[in-house]
Amino acid sequence: MMDWDDIRYFLAVARGGSVRAAAEGLGVYHSTVLRRIAQLEERLGAQMFEKLPSGYRLTAAGEEVLELANQMEASSHQLETRVFGRDQSVRGLLRVTLAPPLATHLLMPDFADFARLHPDIEMEIVSSGELANLTNREADVAIRVVYDRKTLPLNLHGLKGPELFGGVYISCDRLAAWRAGAPDPIRWIVISMHGIPDWASEGEVRATGVPFRTTDGEAQIVAVRQGLGITTLPCFVGDADPLLVRVPGTDLHMYGTLWLLTQGETRKTKRVRLFTEFVSSRFTAYAPLLSGLSISRD
Repeated sequence: MMDWDDIRYFLAVARGGSVRAAAEGLGVYHSTVLRRIAQLEERLGAQMFEKLPSGYRLTAAGEEVLELANQMEASSHQLETRVFGRDQSVRGLLRVTLAPPLATHLLMPDFADFARLHPDIEMEIVSSGELANLTNREADVAIRVVYDRKTLPLNLHGLKGPELFGGVYISCDRLAAWRAGAPDPIRWIVISMHGIPDWASEGEVRATGVPFRTTDGEAQIVAVRQGLGITTLPCFVGDADPLLVRVPGTDLHMYGTLWLLTQGETRKTKRVRLFTEFVSSRFTAYAPLLSGLSISRD
């Protein structure tokens, strides 16, 4: 009888293409992966992988096992979510995934309130730009900005929230200095991998310097506060910052719509239902801020 743990290791190598990638993904030692694969091959009496200079390639036997292993994995996830869905206790782990700006600049006070209301729920906030796989139980609830509703996976249950807009911002002091004729050049401040969005304009302020690049959103915000130039930010970040102001003559841009997403049986658990209802009510309160209608400053 095959050990499901051995199959997990087999799938990790098949998908990662190497023992090293599998070990990193599973958080184990290189030798552990090799031992597990050897155990599986001994049980089945066949070699699963061919070792090449470019990595590990499935043998014909491995290809056959892969199809069955994928089915075993799907059945395992289905079993977990069904059992989890019957759990009506307001106790246990609750994983929530969302983009870092939404966590740090908008929802963390609400997460703290929810944690105080339900002290027996162990909350884990997965603040990442990567999309967690709800089907594989990488998270129980996902809060995502979705531009096109048609891109949502059909197997997820969604609660639609408010629309999210962004704008172009500059520090209040830098705008005052520019109006006073300060000679320092105005730069675009951009996240390296994104550059200047197509929708962004300079409005009344003209960027004349070379771009200033950062690798993350928090550094981007600090840079614009320091008066280096102009940048694009979600309205809930830019409008809420007393040191920043929208660049005169620029328009807002819709990033997408906020969605609360859950999967299958998971959404039936009491702690997931309590959380989604709580956050959904907060979304309603935040709608003006998210859409850029909460303030109007020049």
